[in-house]
Amino acid sequence: MAFDGLMTQTVAQELKSSLTAGRINKIYQLSNHEILMAIRAGGKNRKVLFSTHPSYARIQLTDLSYQYPDEPPMFCMFLRKHLEGGIIYNVEQVNDDRIIKFTIRHLNELGDSMIKFLYLEIMGKHSNLILTDTSHRILETIKHISPLLNRVRSLQPGAEYVLPPKPQKDNPYEVTQERFMELVQFGENYQKQLVANFHGLSPLIAKEIIHQSVSDQVEDLYHSFLTVLSEIKDQANPTVMIGAKENFYLIPLRHLDARQESTDLWGMFDRFYFGKDERDRIKQHFADIDRFIRSEYDKNVKKRQKLYDDLEKSEKADDFKIKGELLLANLHQIQRGASAVRLQNYYEPDLAEIQIELNPSWGASDNAQKYFQKYQKAKASVSHIMEQLEITEQEIAYFETLLTQVGTANIKDVYEIKEELELGGYLRRRQSKKRKANQKPNIEKYLSTDGVEIFLGKNNLQNDYLTHKFGRRNEWWFHAKDMPGSHVLVRSEAADLTEDTIRSAAQLASYFSKGRDSSSVPVDYTRVRNVKKIPAAHLGFVTYENQKTIYIDPDETFIMGLKKG
Repeated sequence: MAFDGLMTQTVAQELKSSLTAGRINKIYQLSNHEILMAIRAGGKNRKVLFSTHPSYARIQLTDLSYQYPDEPPMFCMFLRKHLEGGIIYNVEQVNDDRIIKFTIRHLNELGDSMIKFLYLEIMGKHSNLILTDTSHRILETIKHISPLLNRVRSLQPGAEYVLPPKPQKDNPYEVTQERFMELVQFGENYQKQLVANFHGLSPLIAKEIIHQSVSDQVEDLYHSFLTVLSEIKDQANPTVMIGAKENFYLIPLRHLDARQESTDLWGMFDRFYFGKDERDRIKQHFADIDRFIRSEYDKNVKKRQKLYDDLEKSEKADDFKIKGELLLANLHQIQRGASAVRLQNYYEPDLAEIQIELNPSWGASDNAQKYFQKYQKAKASVSHIMEQLEITEQEIAYFETLLTQVGTANIKDVYEIKEELELGGYLRRRQSKKRKANQKPNIEKYLSTDGVEIFLGKNNLQNDYLTHKFGRRNEWWFHAKDMPGSHVLVRSEAADLTEDTIRSAAQLASYFSKGRDSSSVPVDYTRVRNVKKIPAAHLGFVTYENQKTIYIDPDETFIMGLKKG
């Protein structure tokens, strides 16, 4: 757990410094787990994200853009009623634990000044967001916990808010060497002892303390303990560790075999959680769409295998013809009622014998005619199978593309993917708000590192519009080579693009493609005039020519650093 008590303490201090006396202007609920508040504080507009997600629970200031549902859920409406327009009086950590408390003053419908407390408990799958009054009566929670689920702490409207029991641990910043050596016994599991005896220490930072100790002696462990805590408190250097498993902390963690990327506190959260909670939000809102696309993809893969099996059988058509001809040539040798006969195969150089199965109730001539019928049927089925194979390959490519697009989509993008499936007849069109006749798809705009406009399509509706309607003939078009991915348009008709622009566009094309987790992804680029639609193919499927190719490693940090237009 990277978001431990020490992290909570630092975050609470930063939030208090940034948000005290700030006014809550707007509240949005992004998903079942997330609340976003727009707050005006210190002359700046700030966005505060509260998350109670089982894996991504946290609170942070964020610069990322979020998509809001069209209709706010009931919990969001409740918070708006009680907190919008309110002033933040204080932000504090509670009991040295992973709990942050907001004290907020607002005016009720009668104009009376009221105080409310908003608690965020950051505790994995037990995380919760709780609004109480000054008597600590719970007004509402994002997750209701009834007495049947937890007899000690009932978290639902009307119940009294009771803090989780405070563990009997020492404050790590106040412990003496004598007390440390009393609590931590030589030869025992140091990591377990550190976590069990000191507030705020997670297994992650306990491992770092042990790693930095020059020996396994308790005295050396204590000095390492002080060094790490001093670094966290006085020389914090928020860092994202990128390796087989990503992680983050207030200081670089040297015990991890990972690339270290330093940033500021809120940049660290944005970098680490970039795209993770967005994909989870998509799953919440559009699980049926994702399930349908995967089901159609799997169904077509199975169909393709069956067609190949049928094709293999059909390619044996000549065997049926040979057997029919051999039977006709040897009618005099075949006794009526026989179930099989062995004949010389004069189509083989060595005249090897072949066994031919017969229907005992038919004569030799009738059996021969049956083999000729099988031959004609098998021969006719080959062209049908080849036609079906072509269609099935197109469907596999189409649904593979949709799977890639859903993996990088935001909520608006997935709405368009759903609309595309409805237009294609894959999904039944429900009564809902219809797209206006001239409404354009959502197109994301970026600026390359040297300031050139770059446009990105993240689904087939966007790709088709971007390439064939929005793009000009002499502008530049990018796409990951031989794999599903986004169309990328560079708004420049220059004879040659700068290296910065090429790399920026290629990064976008590679990151928003099936190859985003690969290295050295080939990206083709050419003029828009060289890109053509494939007749009768799905939206967004194109052919192109006169392309150049650049190989690039997709870099999420680079994508996050690109300025959006």
